[in-house]
Amino acid sequence: MEKTPHRLNERFKHRHLILLVLLATLLSGCGNDEADAMFADYQQRLATSLNMPFPERTAPENIAAFPNQEKRLFELPEMREGLRNVYALRECGITNLIARHNNSLGKVAPPSQQWLYELALWRRLESCWQSDIPEQLSEEDRKRLERLLAMKTRQLPKASWNALFGSSEWVSNFSRASSPLPPGKAIELDRPLAAIAYLRKATRKQFDLDWQAESSVLENHLQALGREPLSAVLLRSLLLASQRLDEINNLLERAWRAGKTCSDASAWLSLSKHQAMTYLKTLDQAGSRWLAAIEKLLEAHSVTRSAVSRYRQEWLSLDNPIAPWQQFQAQRKRFETNWRRTGERCARPES
Repeated sequence: MEKTPHRLNERFKHRHLILLVLLATLLSGCGNDEADAMFADYQQRLATSLNMPFPERTAPENIAAFPNQEKRLFELPEMREGLRNVYALRECGITNLIARHNNSLGKVAPPSQQWLYELALWRRLESCWQSDIPEQLSEEDRKRLERLLAMKTRQLPKASWNALFGSSEWVSNFSRASSPLPPGKAIELDRPLAAIAYLRKATRKQFDLDWQAESSVLENHLQALGREPLSAVLLRSLLLASQRLDEINNLLERAWRAGKTCSDASAWLSLSKHQAMTYLKTLDQAGSRWLAAIEKLLEAHSVTRSAVSRYRQEWLSLDNPIAPWQQFQAQRKRFETNWRRTGERCARPES
């Protein structure tokens, strides 16, 4: 059967759209970004259904670099007490602890172990102060004990902050060398959320003498955070989804103003079941749980650094209108409005 010019034009248009999708995917992620390929496919199908040009696509921005170590961490001054002065407080049980910390291994211990040391030292000083030992000390040694306890009480929140923000696992969780969540991949949140919950509890309980921190438990939870850059993956997914939804919304709004309706009702229905719809729902659920957990963890700390506070406000906030989460929510709400009214028009027979 001879092909009509109309059918030839339709076939050419379809191939042209496919080439545009492939080119857009290559430009957006070197051809290996599954999530962006999914959105490109959805945009192509949507444009075809409404007989509209394929939307112009812009590469989403990357997340900002995590603050460097100098801007993240607190400097904790060394305890400058001579051996004689420390020995005078031997009944407090701090001499061996200080000696272990001051050796070569103690000085290069990771921040998490430094916090455990500060925690153990504070607890011995606090327990000693609450005992009858101070009454047996000279006035000078009693004032020394009081001074050391006050100093370590001030430093402990900073040490617990450093334990988190100095850990390579936590820093890698915000790696810019990451990709958005691939479509169809299940997000494993149980272990990372358990790690966040433990770190929050440890922060809140560090001044509770009845609570005990365990080194192996702490390190295992930190390792759980380092298995995948979950924060970066979700943030980059939010940025990508917001950008692609903005392009989809612009397309739908142009189609609405032009009075366009869907050319094939069944094709329009299939768009509602496209993988992109599941992806948006998954991202909404995982993003809210993860960012809320991080927010609670950071709220548990009584200290902060200004660079981290800025990063938190600009990238991790659930409330800031220009942060990724609220940008995603705004575009998704806009999409739901555009989708509903376009769908209503498609459901009506043409006059």
